[in-house]
Amino acid sequence: MVRLQRRRESVHKTTRTATVLTAILGLVLGTASCSGTPTPDPAADSAAPAAPAATAPTAPVPPPAPPSDTSDASATLPDDPDTFPRVGTRPLGWGPQQRDATAAARAVAAMTPEQRAGQVLLPFYRGLDHEAQAARIERLHLAGSIIMADNVPGTPDGRVDTAAMHGVASRLQAAAQAGGRSWPGLIGVDQEGGVVARLRAPLTEWPAPMSYGAAGSGPLAGEAGQAMASELAALGFNTDFAPTSDVTMGPADPTIGARSMSGDADAASGFGVAFSQGMLAAGLLPAAKHFPGHGSVSVDSHARLPVQGASLEQLRARDLKPFQAAIDAGLPMVMTGHIAVPALEPGVPASLSGAAYAELRSMGFQGVAVTDALNMGAVQGPYPHDSAAPLALAAGADLLLMPANVEAAHAAIIAAVRSGALPPERLAEAAQRVVTMMIWRARTGAGPGTAPGSGSGLSREVSAAAITVLAGPCDGPIVPASVRLTGGSAQDRARFAAAARNAGISIGAGPLVSLIGAPAAPQTPADVAVALDAPWPLAHSTAPARIALYGRSQGAFDALAAVLAGHARAPGKLPVAVGAQHPGTGCA
Repeated sequence: MVRLQRRRESVHKTTRTATVLTAILGLVLGTASCSGTPTPDPAADSAAPAAPAATAPTAPVPPPAPPSDTSDASATLPDDPDTFPRVGTRPLGWGPQQRDATAAARAVAAMTPEQRAGQVLLPFYRGLDHEAQAARIERLHLAGSIIMADNVPGTPDGRVDTAAMHGVASRLQAAAQAGGRSWPGLIGVDQEGGVVARLRAPLTEWPAPMSYGAAGSGPLAGEAGQAMASELAALGFNTDFAPTSDVTMGPADPTIGARSMSGDADAASGFGVAFSQGMLAAGLLPAAKHFPGHGSVSVDSHARLPVQGASLEQLRARDLKPFQAAIDAGLPMVMTGHIAVPALEPGVPASLSGAAYAELRSMGFQGVAVTDALNMGAVQGPYPHDSAAPLALAAGADLLLMPANVEAAHAAIIAAVRSGALPPERLAEAAQRVVTMMIWRARTGAGPGTAPGSGSGLSREVSAAAITVLAGPCDGPIVPASVRLTGGSAQDRARFAAAARNAGISIGAGPLVSLIGAPAAPQTPADVAVALDAPWPLAHSTAPARIALYGRSQGAFDALAAVLAGHARAPGKLPVAVGAQHPGTGCA
């Protein structure tokens, strides 16, 4: 704890018309077979339709001209690199160098439109039919694949089969590199920590990202990002759609909550960048999400379209700050959210809005703009049959994540190019950015990764640094040697019991400890109230002792038991307001 306390630091364009949509819908319905409207479930892929009738490949369309430095990076170089800098090493401001962009321009110039359309699509699939997904990747020239929880091979006792998972990633990677592609495909996952974690034990279980804001340490966030990414890298992943860069507005935020690192824009900026840089150090590509900010809208875009009513000035003063910090730090990807911003383009999700992408680029971003999952309710309702795919590209997206039906999305892109609704230069530009990123990723390489669970000790440190006492003693025991327990899930109670036993506390009699697992969970009058995720439920508690834990891992419960027994202080500070208690509240 002393080391952690010493380490604490204060981290304080183009409207898409109804005419274009109608034209694209007509072309899609005429060229792709869809079996009904896809479900808006963000983690479910519609059944693949029958493949469209074979057509002759369209002749390649030249991509945008590469930037001015087009020297051959493989040329023979002088011996003195200080006098003669390496050819093509001019940085582009988001990770890659000029040589990467030059190589990507050449590769994309040799592609057909069908191949380019594949390079901007990152699909998912249902279940464990990995061979079918690999065949789909090869047939449509897809950028790779995202892995969801139901794609993860398991052992009979419910744990991740890490050897099999590595085999799946390797098979999908081989499919992405079929046809002579020299750059790797994207093998991605959503692994944030807390409630968003597709891979569980034996990988390290991390607390909610809000822990980093409560702990107040940028270096700790960076170490955690690197440790999490390193375990993923060992399984064959090279992309993690994390961290959440959204600034939460508080309990009215139904979607982000404890996935946000802080309710303060500057703090969220610093911790998000630190976590991302840690991921990059381990070889994984991070993606700051969800531009222009999902933490200050009251509708969940998984279900329907939220509307952000703030002015551009207000957005730039708060929600956009973490994205500006990510851009200034040279991070490679920003994810756009399905959020309508009337100040930019009324009624259109930012993920499909030319004005939103123009704002993002005006902030200096030169990297890959990836959409949030296109199978979410905010998009699937207004833009059926994956008609959103070409609209997003035309607006300025580079990579389309999780279309409901990737075959239909691919067909929609080709149809839009042929009709003129999607300029072929825009498709080539998007493909070139994605390929540039992956050529850079291959050139810089990554370490072998670390063993599953190797970050468990650090995860405990994060929770021990984050735990926050809102009411009750800051020193000494908070409870006697025996307590009663209520609330939480069966797993929560089992983990608490194990941690309490190790701390010298038994379960059976004494003051009542209530575990509050969700903001809307009914609360039992208790002596000690513990919020397991976001701390806002504590605003309604009358318990004499109130504690914010920001996580449900075993390490988080170990930290809780140590504080309850008086073996450790709670050094965390509130990263958000809780009722009348301001951010920064906690034991001095």
